[in-house]
Amino acid sequence: MGSGGRPGRDFAWLWAAYGAGALGTWIAFGAFPLIAIRVLDCGPAEVAALSAAGVAVGAVVAVPLGPWAEFRRKRPVLITMALARCAALLTVPAAFALGALTFTQLLLVTVVVSAADITFRAASGAYLKALLPAEELLLANARLESTTWTTAIVGPPLGGAAIALLGPVATVVADAAGQLLSAFAVHASGGPEARPERPGRAARTGRAGRAKGARGRAGELFEGWRYVLADAALRPLFLNTTTFNGLVMATQPLMAVLMLGPLGFAPWQYGLAFALPSIGGLLGARLAGPLAARFGRDRVLVASGTLRALWPVGLVFLGPGTGGLLLVVGVEFGLVLCCGVFNPVHAAYRLERTPDDRVTRTLAAWAVTAKATTALLTALWGLWGALLGPRAAIGLAGALLLATPLLLPRRLGDRSRG
Repeated sequence: MGSGGRPGRDFAWLWAAYGAGALGTWIAFGAFPLIAIRVLDCGPAEVAALSAAGVAVGAVVAVPLGPWAEFRRKRPVLITMALARCAALLTVPAAFALGALTFTQLLLVTVVVSAADITFRAASGAYLKALLPAEELLLANARLESTTWTTAIVGPPLGGAAIALLGPVATVVADAAGQLLSAFAVHASGGPEARPERPGRAARTGRAGRAKGARGRAGELFEGWRYVLADAALRPLFLNTTTFNGLVMATQPLMAVLMLGPLGFAPWQYGLAFALPSIGGLLGARLAGPLAARFGRDRVLVASGTLRALWPVGLVFLGPGTGGLLLVVGVEFGLVLCCGVFNPVHAAYRLERTPDDRVTRTLAAWAVTAKATTALLTALWGLWGALLGPRAAIGLAGALLLATPLLLPRRLGDRSRG
């Protein structure tokens, strides 16, 4: 544990693991669709399936992994998931070198990486809560959020340079290296870890006990959802974040179509429009702690959650040229700034609110729902884009986002139910 408000050595290694994995992911941002297009000559339908179906199936695969990880030591789980991502990613350059790479393999790798990523994030939340006292969780989550936005700024340009020099498969190798470094950092993060005890385990003896235990394990698959939906504070946050994130992500392909198509922006301008605003996320993460200390976490959470919903509707006014580029940068900067404040406060509150023996399942259920919702809304907004046009579909998403603050809780209540 840290002292004097500064998380200590074990968190520093976990932070390093998070940073290494995030940097690898951002360097390889967009690599699989690019490989599908340039190497495998895939069409739009296959690329869309790779982006949506692979993530959705990965989320389904991750459902039983939450209960599996809940009652195991978290460091070995984290190491296993990081190594699984590394191994799956390395099959892509290996198959490419042998001339045996297929679309099916890319889809399967996407499934494995998505499921392992969900499980890693869920287990890391439980591990973080075990490492730090409650009063240090906001600071720790703010640092992780800062790392997210820093790697979002640095990673894509590095990936672009690697693609230009060596091709898109090189960025997949970099991603695999990041996951390997993440596994080493987790391994260095601490000493012996107590094995979590499954409730009622000692009482399960004999045939009846084993049958009851089997039913209990089946029920554990849905325990995360049951807990979230039964909690008066977490339920509205769950509905708000999954809806908000899904609608924001659903418009990204439409923005690409609109900017790179009718509006005539160059690819570097499109990348710049979404890279520069990441500075806002970094700034927001740095402000989250001081704002919460001054105004209170509840007010900051509700205010930032409301303000972030006001920005995306501005994208409906996007036009060509420098003015249009500045509009995108300004809207995305405001959106990302508010998200940078909201996310660490929300993550810390969610950890404090959730009992220790439900953290992994709760976070896994949350992530699975978010991934599935994003995939569903992305597919739906693709249809809206085809029927109404990209601009009208983006405007529809922006209008719906204006209503998402209604899902935020008015009062958060006690922080811990553990």
